[in-house]
Amino acid sequence: MATAERTLKATPERVLEALGDYTGVRSRTLTEHFSEYEVREGGQGEGTVVHWKLAATSKRVRDCLFTVSAPAPGTLVERDANSSMVTTWTVSPADEGARVQVKTTWDGAGGVGGFFERTFAPKGLRAIYEAQLAKLATELTE
Repeated sequence: MATAERTLKATPERVLEALGDYTGVRSRTLTEHFSEYEVREGGQGEGTVVHWKLAATSKRVRDCLFTVSAPAPGTLVERDANSSMVTTWTVSPADEGARVQVKTTWDGAGGVGGFFERTFAPKGLRAIYEAQLAKLATELTE
């Protein structure tokens, strides 16, 4: 599991709207770890189908095809059709604006490879998400 969070100076509604804008804001908050980004269906929140390749390292590239759902207020869930990866974005009120938490879970590999995955993947994903949240913060203040 990998998690990151940040408090943004925007209303929870505005933050959730930005996170669900796969044709605009989300594409602009991607880091260099993402390639081949393409919205295949929808583009705004629930029902969106979006593809990208995620290079956690130069040797570890995941081909992701996410379907977006909104199972609860303040929540977007991205489920990968190509793996067990599930990313949940949760937005809640905070004193300064909105608190955003991103959490990704997946069924890891076994054996020695699984050990390294459990050890290093969460740190790498957390760094990617922290960079995305920083870009989102900039996007919301412009």
